[in-house]
Amino acid sequence: MKQRKARVERKTKETQIAAAVNLDGKGVYRVETGLPFLNHMLELLSRHALADMTIKAQGDLEVDYHHTVEDLGLVLGEALDKALGTRRGITRYGWSLIPMDDALSGAAVDLGGRPYLVYHIANRRRKIRDFDLKLIEEFFRALVVKARMNLHIVNLYGEEPHHAYESVFKAVARALRMAVSRDPRETGLPTSKGKL
Repeated sequence: MKQRKARVERKTKETQIAAAVNLDGKGVYRVETGLPFLNHMLELLSRHALADMTIKAQGDLEVDYHHTVEDLGLVLGEALDKALGTRRGITRYGWSLIPMDDALSGAAVDLGGRPYLVYHIANRRRKIRDFDLKLIEEFFRALVVKARMNLHIVNLYGEEPHHAYESVFKAVARALRMAVSRDPRETGLPTSKGKL
């Protein structure tokens, strides 16, 4: 069966980003964004979704992290959309609930083609080192638009911010892994409309 792969590049005056995705991989990753915390989160996404990912980003980090983080979401989302192709035969929906020590987070995905993000984080810490955690929402908002997915994320609780966000990325990864999986009983598009 043909592997579902895609590579996307984006170059602007603010960022240069390339991402390659294999949805039928083993969770092998190589991530270089210039932002160590985000590297770690994207590595978790790859590993727990069992999607191979190669991501390389250079951005104007001396100005702000926002351009790089948002553009990473755009590029990775576009790569996911391209790798999914027509979306024939996929499970379409996925969900998970993931603990990480004191934190618990859930995610639900619908790959039905309608972009929408619902994002609720109980942890109120603003930063991990110099990384503004509000940028994680910007990453996911850009991701859902380009991936054409509906994504609901909820961090239910967790005092330690690293644990809270790690559980978020693992929950999204596991939900995505379920949603992109091939359903042997689904021979066409998983919709009653005839089009996703």
